[in-house]
Amino acid sequence: MQSSRGLGSHGYGRLPAMRLLAVLVAERGARNALLCLTPEQRKAGVVAASAGNHAQGLSYHGQSLGIPVKVVMPAIAPLMKIQKCKDFGADVVVEGNDMFGATQVALDDSRSSGRVFINAFDNVRVMAGQGTIGLEILDQLPDVDAVVIPIGGGGLIAGISTAIKARKPDTLIIGVESEMCPSFNEAQIKGKPVLVPTSRSLADGLAVPQVGIHSFSNATNKIDRMVVVKEDSIALAILTMVEKEKSVVEGAGAVSMAAILSGQLDLLKGKRVVLVVSGGNIDTTVLSRALHKGMAIDGRLLKVGVVVDDRPGCIAELCQVFSELQVNMRHLMHERACAKADVFSVKVSVICESRSREHSLNLIAALQNKYDHVVLGEFPDPTTL
Repeated sequence: MQSSRGLGSHGYGRLPAMRLLAVLVAERGARNALLCLTPEQRKAGVVAASAGNHAQGLSYHGQSLGIPVKVVMPAIAPLMKIQKCKDFGADVVVEGNDMFGATQVALDDSRSSGRVFINAFDNVRVMAGQGTIGLEILDQLPDVDAVVIPIGGGGLIAGISTAIKARKPDTLIIGVESEMCPSFNEAQIKGKPVLVPTSRSLADGLAVPQVGIHSFSNATNKIDRMVVVKEDSIALAILTMVEKEKSVVEGAGAVSMAAILSGQLDLLKGKRVVLVVSGGNIDTTVLSRALHKGMAIDGRLLKVGVVVDDRPGCIAELCQVFSELQVNMRHLMHERACAKADVFSVKVSVICESRSREHSLNLIAALQNKYDHVVLGEFPDPTTL
């Protein structure tokens, strides 16, 4: 368990063994479910539906245990996760627009082929495997005050909360979901699992439109608080994990950090807190976009448009403002035809990178002091996330 010094409380991030599989959390439940199969079931093989992490856990351990594995992955599954399952020898089928559709395909396959269907989150053996994380947390940090856990289908929080509440009932259990798929939060409001609409999210591993019946019944009374985080908070959390913790984390794993950064868990300040960071499986292109988005949210990457006179030397004068403040200009576009001012003016759009939000505000002030027309792009306030 790694201690984080970048948090106001005593934060402990549970980092997965990324060198091996980057889904330590998911593989615990998958391996336990495979080990519980009968000899006949092992021979028949297993099938599962997963957006990636459970699929990788089954594929990896199925290969090591000699058990045939077939995984049905929805169209939203990242290419890297699909390829890793293939690398581990699994039979991979990409079908269904979301987890609900992929699950129906996997269930149909199980009925027709005789393969054992292993639900990614609503299987008691999978939940038991996830519960070992709770035991490990208490073994390494007996005086933990709170544990912040990502929620997709609910199996992870069901396993961890059951283990922790049995041994240390006063520990706060906090569940976190993305606003793009708040299925557990909605289930708690309605008192039962319900189907909710989903949208594409950085936390693709949590995009489960309906939580499991067993996982919901096991976890709902053990959760002390639910938090729903915005996509911007997830992007900022991915950036924070890279910069402060030196760890590449996918969106589904970063939501626990996002809950802290969004200011929704100020009650944890000064307490011993464990953030469950449950995966590092993120496509390179998505990681790049998330990092840039995170920098924009943090006020260090911004777009600014300035209207200057259309004469030689004016753009050089504009560049001098950036140079004097040591702000890095990443992209500059000269927009003569698009300028709304008179024909003797030109709009210059600049994407630039600063050291901090305060540094960006200094640049904005300098530009507004020198030029009459300064237009800012999106410059969000992280305190509103």
